[in-house]
Amino acid sequence: MFLSLCPFDNLVCILLGISFTVWFTLLLVFIIVPAIFGVSFGIRRLYMKTLLKIFEWATLRIERGAKEKNHPLYKPYSNAIIAREPTSLEQEIKEIRRSGSNRDFDSASEFEMSDIFYFARRGVESIMDDEVTKRFSAEELESWNLLTRSNYNFHYISLRLTVLWGLGLLIRYGFLLPLRVTLAFTGVGLLVFLTSVIGLLPNGRMKNFLSEKVHLMCYRICVRALTAIITYHDSENKPKNGGICVANHTSPIDVIILASDGCYAMVGQIHGGLMGVIQRSMVKACPHIWFERSEVKDRHLVAKRLSDHVEDKSKLPILIFPEGTCINNTSVMMFKKGSFEIGATVYPVAIKYDPRFGDAFWNSSKFGMVNYLLRMMSSWAIVCSVWYLPPMSREEGEDAVQFANRVKAAIARQGGLVDLLWDGGLKRGKVKDTFKEEQQKLYSKMLVGTQEDRSRS
Repeated sequence: MFLSLCPFDNLVCILLGISFTVWFTLLLVFIIVPAIFGVSFGIRRLYMKTLLKIFEWATLRIERGAKEKNHPLYKPYSNAIIAREPTSLEQEIKEIRRSGSNRDFDSASEFEMSDIFYFARRGVESIMDDEVTKRFSAEELESWNLLTRSNYNFHYISLRLTVLWGLGLLIRYGFLLPLRVTLAFTGVGLLVFLTSVIGLLPNGRMKNFLSEKVHLMCYRICVRALTAIITYHDSENKPKNGGICVANHTSPIDVIILASDGCYAMVGQIHGGLMGVIQRSMVKACPHIWFERSEVKDRHLVAKRLSDHVEDKSKLPILIFPEGTCINNTSVMMFKKGSFEIGATVYPVAIKYDPRFGDAFWNSSKFGMVNYLLRMMSSWAIVCSVWYLPPMSREEGEDAVQFANRVKAAIARQGGLVDLLWDGGLKRGKVKDTFKEEQQKLYSKMLVGTQEDRSRS
């Protein structure tokens, strides 16, 4: 019995060997080699167009099925507050006083009980339509993309749609996920090995040349591990040596998206584990800026390291995400002023993801890194546009905060994002007392100003 199974076992081993050979040959020919030379066969863009056709068909089926069955889930509804034209605190309080009293506002006392309604209304509006909290949850889709994660209220609508969803599940987890995991390990493995080897070379042009080529090749392989379809605009504005590249931050893969089109010096905290191994190997081949945990809070030390880097025009541009946390790609929040105090040329970059193919936002308070990467690699694709904006410099009389806000506004305008003044740190912390004090100062200033105007008259 045992001897009779030996030929069968040999046949299985031969078939497995042939399968793995074919698998890696296809990877080498269609993915790895094109990544080395920076070329594309257009397969991913054809795949994207096909997905769009399927999504359109699925959306029509959902609408038709919901209409036939009078499904309550798909009835149009809106819970948004009607937008009003922005007005100042003084103007709104004037309106409240005039609507609640027959007296003229100018003859009113310094304080009226009706003023309380302004602050109460603003508080209720903030609760109902919070500008900050909703920036840290997944962006809502107008149509379903055949991922249950993008519609937690999914119910059976039609047999065809359910079969299509099941087929998509099989393709994503049975074919795309193993392919992407293989590519990810290939890209990261090559990055660690080749940068470690290049680190043994003496400093010079040859080392810098090889380091740039290796980084580009490995990041392009990692981009293909996400089936990322990226459109770069205005490449003539790409960051140059001795400058600082700043971009809005949605996900850890923002680094891969940008680094697959150009080389950057990374800035970050030193980690342990696999991330630490990658950091140590990368810094051997390229002058990245890694800080110890105790050094990160030392603003002067961080600024000194950054200044020393940008003063050397032979070094790569620094890549920084001034928001300091991930936002769901619907807005841009407050930029930390540190990177704008150095005085170097700033190269703004706007990144906008298309959520129809996969949600790139990393909600770090909800998903760990491994879970997040699994969700990315089991999505349909990562589709995004990158705009390189013209370089910007600090103007005369402009402080670091004003410069940061000007750059942020340019990024928001180009990417079609909402420009918010709120600090992304509110994701994990409470509102600072300074924000409350600012409203109190505005109100007291209005009262004092009213009193002064009355005394003059």
